[in-house]
Amino acid sequence: MYDTLLQVPVVGMEWEQFLLLLITALAGGAFGAALGALPAFIFTGFVVFLGEGLAILERSVGGAVPAVGPGELATGVTGVIGFGAVTGPHIAFAGGVAASAYAGKKYPEMEPEGWDYHFGKNILYAFGTKPDILAVGAVFGLVGALINQFSAALLAVGNTPVTDTIALTVVASAFLARIVFGYPIVGRSSGGSLLDMSPFEREEPRVATDGGEVPEEHAGRLATEPWLPHQYKWSGVTAIGLVGGILGGYIWIQTGSIFMGYAISAMSLLFLNLGVEKIPVTHHITLVGAVGAVVVAPVAGSVVALLAAGVFGAVSGLLGEVTQRIFYAHSGTHVDPPAMAIALAMLAVGVLAILGVLPNAGYL
Repeated sequence: MYDTLLQVPVVGMEWEQFLLLLITALAGGAFGAALGALPAFIFTGFVVFLGEGLAILERSVGGAVPAVGPGELATGVTGVIGFGAVTGPHIAFAGGVAASAYAGKKYPEMEPEGWDYHFGKNILYAFGTKPDILAVGAVFGLVGALINQFSAALLAVGNTPVTDTIALTVVASAFLARIVFGYPIVGRSSGGSLLDMSPFEREEPRVATDGGEVPEEHAGRLATEPWLPHQYKWSGVTAIGLVGGILGGYIWIQTGSIFMGYAISAMSLLFLNLGVEKIPVTHHITLVGAVGAVVVAPVAGSVVALLAAGVFGAVSGLLGEVTQRIFYAHSGTHVDPPAMAIALAMLAVGVLAILGVLPNAGYL
């Protein structure tokens, strides 16, 4: 399902379609920079919600609408637009992330009042029509499309990718932005280890290293910057993981849609973007939770599958927390913990399915 919806490998793609994808990816990346990475991703949620709603409707009405082939309408909305060149996270969100990284170095004066982290991490900020920032978004949108297309072709056994290449591309694009714009790949921890968040809890400022001075761009900033100050403690992450995983699994059991829970989670981030405090980020949790239900239901039934969805959701939430502590908290740009969690979780699912341990690979 996922291969037909979200990825069309370069091998076998007509050149005209490939060029259409690349040109649109330029615009999609610029769109992400103009709106800001998080607002662009929220649009992903709304579009996928629409596409999955149409898919559920199409399955319900069956052949009652003969003018539209089975699944064609939903495939177009979810795959071509939601996860495609218009609002695909690897294009629009990644373009917005790169734009923030660029602006963090080029335009520190644009930093809004009340933003406590490095400006390069501000994925809420909409850059409007500034041409050079839109150009950065466009280039990274194009790069994201290319990385996804080639990784979908390369990281596959048969016709099935071994992980979610869109999530993998979001991560690769973010690290590329750090390299291009001169940020540390990981950064340096002020605590006992990269996983230590206690400097944030003590509100410790950044300090000079190797006898030098604190760079002006980091002056007055916290030594450790957790991805979500309200969602980083292990107990809370586990709890919301269990809850979100069960909800994602239940949605799949009742509707057959793996991505509906993901879409609802993405749409909920509108409230976070508007400043509502403590809204949890759960799209990696509901998606992987749904996958847990998908892979367990064929062998254990729906009740056990629902419980498995909670476990899968908790694991994905914890993967997001581990990766944010290593790759987000100590450098100056956004590397997306949900994307890292999805890529790692789906790599495990893909490999276990190939080895025959799991009966299927979820949406892969």
